[in-house]
Amino acid sequence: MAHVAVHNIRDFTHDKHRTVDDYPYSGGPGMVLKPEPIFEAVEKTRQGFVTDGDPVVLLSPQGRPFTQQVARGLSGCSGLMLICGRYEGVDERVREHLVTDEISIGDYVLSGGELAAMVVIDAVVRLIPGVLGSPASADSDSYNDGLLEYPQYTRPEVYRDWPVPSVLLSGNHSKIAQWQRRQAIWRTAERRPDLIEKADLSDGERRWISENLSSPR
Repeated sequence: MAHVAVHNIRDFTHDKHRTVDDYPYSGGPGMVLKPEPIFEAVEKTRQGFVTDGDPVVLLSPQGRPFTQQVARGLSGCSGLMLICGRYEGVDERVREHLVTDEISIGDYVLSGGELAAMVVIDAVVRLIPGVLGSPASADSDSYNDGLLEYPQYTRPEVYRDWPVPSVLLSGNHSKIAQWQRRQAIWRTAERRPDLIEKADLSDGERRWISENLSSPR
């Protein structure tokens, strides 16, 4: 089972003001996180939780995009350390000599990496065996196979004259699976054409997209 621990880098300072930031040498607005408390925090807290081969990740708008595939890769690590950026960023020596990976959750800037770290933790932890009630739950998630997830329905069978698609009530598992696959393809092609270009589709499925995308489902 997953274990999450939070550490405050102010606990690894050595002055009475517990200083973790300073002015950038280059001048300009904002403050930069100092290297000393970050290095000490990682080196002293990793013992017993993270091995030498496990990632030390800096949450940064300059990092590689966070995707479901990245989350799946991180879920296979025995341990993971996340460093939350703040202010104008971190001293470059942290990137050069401590961090093994940088991750961005989107093309925008937050005040700090704390929210980004929570996003990464949630996406990674739910992929660890035993966390979700059903192991199959994560297998049908959006992005897991390069496609957005197909539509989901539950009771009542009819709500405000809007019925559940009849195929889902048929009990024909083969037809249901085919419907779900086509709905996932259709939804991805409509909403995320960038994903459909890279998706693992058969020639027949790609022909079906070109023939039907401009028509109602």
